[in-house]
Amino acid sequence: MRYTDPDLKYCPKCDEEYRAEIENCVSCNVELMSGQERLAMEEAAKTKKYSRSMEITSDDEMANIRKGSLHDMKQLRNLLAAANIPSILAGDSDSCGKGCCGGGDLYLQIRVTDGEDAMRVLADDFKVKTALDSHDLSIADAVFDTGVASSTCPACGCSFSTSSSACPDCGLCF
Repeated sequence: MRYTDPDLKYCPKCDEEYRAEIENCVSCNVELMSGQERLAMEEAAKTKKYSRSMEITSDDEMANIRKGSLHDMKQLRNLLAAANIPSILAGDSDSCGKGCCGGGDLYLQIRVTDGEDAMRVLADDFKVKTALDSHDLSIADAVFDTGVASSTCPACGCSFSTSSSACPDCGLCF
């Protein structure tokens, strides 16, 4: 997280920084938050993170959030631990539960109460590893519809006539 200036404003969606007199984010078209509001949110998140117990007890309700190989689940468990979110690995019915037999996958389990925070950490990690955090995703839901005169390519954002079955800019076929 970058430095927050209390005298500036910030977009709650894209994290862009604006001068104090600007009211809405140009990209997201949402109302900006003040630097003081953002600092308060950051402090609340930090307090929540560091007050969370890393101990999982038998009374905790657990949820499976991922299933995969021992190697992959250990990486995700370490990622969650760095965010102060405790997790455990549990075997499926085809494994010994330790991941050493080569058979079956392991489940990454977290406390249900940590679910929202854990999913945010995993989603942020996915965006960084796939470089989706540096791409404009506003056109990702674009649909090629032959019933309209022009369409937007969901890959590159180029507008083109639907009489063509491929994007003239990036070559994506429809």
